Amino acid sequence: MVTVAVDGNGADLGPDEVARGASLAAASGVRVLLYADASRISAVAEGVELVDAPVSIAKASDPAHAVRSTPGASIVQATRAVAEGRAQALVSGGSTGSALAAGLFHLKRDRGIYRPALALPLPRPGIGPVLLLDVGANVSCRPEHLVQFAHMGSAFAQAVMGIDAPRVALLSNGEEPAKGTADLKQVHDRLSGDGGAGLNFVGNVEGTHALRPGVDVIIADGFTGNIALKLIEGVSAQTLTLLRDAAQRSLRAKVGGFLLKPSIMGVREEIDPEVTGGAYMLGLRQIGIVCHGRFTRRGFARAIEVAARAVDEHVIARTRAALEEAGALRPPVTAMAAAVGAPSELGATVQSS
Repeated sequence: MVTVAVDGNGADLGPDEVARGASLAAASGVRVLLYADASRISAVAEGVELVDAPVSIAKASDPAHAVRSTPGASIVQATRAVAEGRAQALVSGGSTGSALAAGLFHLKRDRGIYRPALALPLPRPGIGPVLLLDVGANVSCRPEHLVQFAHMGSAFAQAVMGIDAPRVALLSNGEEPAKGTADLKQVHDRLSGDGGAGLNFVGNVEGTHALRPGVDVIIADGFTGNIALKLIEGVSAQTLTLLRDAAQRSLRAKVGGFLLKPSIMGVREEIDPEVTGGAYMLGLRQIGIVCHGRFTRRGFARAIEVAARAVDEHVIARTRAALEEAGALRPPVTAMAAAVGAPSELGATVQSS
């Protein structure tokens, strides 16, 4: 039985809602270690071990400093449980920045990985999800980072999403190879050449085509990916609101809305962010998933379940094997380079929730 460590603090609906989600996941056969403020939790089901951890750093302005200086924080304790082998995966409902900082500090980057990336399967009704990464782990990326993200995303799509030869694209402002920033053009050239060995690279994709058929994995730096993600979420939510309001404007509209309600509810279910369970922290030595702060118990249960599935599917090992085969791993750091030092990866984390 897989054990998942859960940070229960920081969620919009409070620790009790996370605990209820943990109980739902436990009922499906996943063991849960829940680190949260016990005074705010009514009860937990069998299969959930509650560890009192009232301290939260979800709103810390400097996540890296907070992780280092607050060992009793719920996210730090949950991450350490995974690092020490008491759990096999991490789920966090707090801030993205704190989860990534704790992941880098305790779970560590996997060998050969430049930087971790947040990967999120975006629902596409009637088509199947498209994987978008990075959606918020890194403010900026060098070309070699994006090349590695392409291989990481492809390997993940095969291992978890069950897609053979996933079609990988770069998010840009035009489909032509000459479109985009200088870095994007360089990445396109690399993925079109030897750097794309083993990939089914299909070139650039514009934002208007990101959710259409023809692509399975979309690559972007964390700044661009995070904006794209929130824009998609905002437009989807606003569209559903407009449809609901339109269906209440007249008797005729109400009748039409009543007839369309099953279909509209079906679409709403398909695009609900809770269905995917959250974003995967790819590139670490163990599985980590970051949930949206506004998730209900259903979303947290789903996140815990998909974290357990990722462990069962050996996602870390399969992703690493794909990177090795493609020659996309980072070259070993020389002693001189290590002595000189490099910019802190924790400082590259996007301060977002």
